[in-house]
Amino acid sequence: MSGSVEKVAITEAAAVLVGELVAEHGPLLFHQSGGCCDGSSPMCYPRGEFLVSDADVLLGWVAGQPFYISVAQYAYWRHTHLTVDVVAGRGGGFSVEAPTGKRFLIRSRVFSDAEVAALGVGG
Repeated sequence: MSGSVEKVAITEAAAVLVGELVAEHGPLLFHQSGGCCDGSSPMCYPRGEFLVSDADVLLGWVAGQPFYISVAQYAYWRHTHLTVDVVAGRGGGFSVEAPTGKRFLIRSRVFSDAEVAALGVGG
């Protein structure tokens, strides 16, 4: 395994929607809290309208936008690769894609043994 292991990715369809949203709202950020209802979907906010803190982990960048996850949720998902995708439907009430008729969602897979070793997230 070469270099670092990607923890989060984005589908082409989701990246297109992000591009449209950036054109309308400016720079964005994603946050995955792991809460119930809307909180279990990734939320997308204009940067500066959602404050990240020491209670959040930067997983990586998708379509040029940072993707954060809460520390508590990361503890559960540290063995999991996340992919931001988009489907038809209404997004979370505070997420910027809500009025578009589309919503972001997370698709996931467990990291391979080699990826886990490279990440040092065993246990």
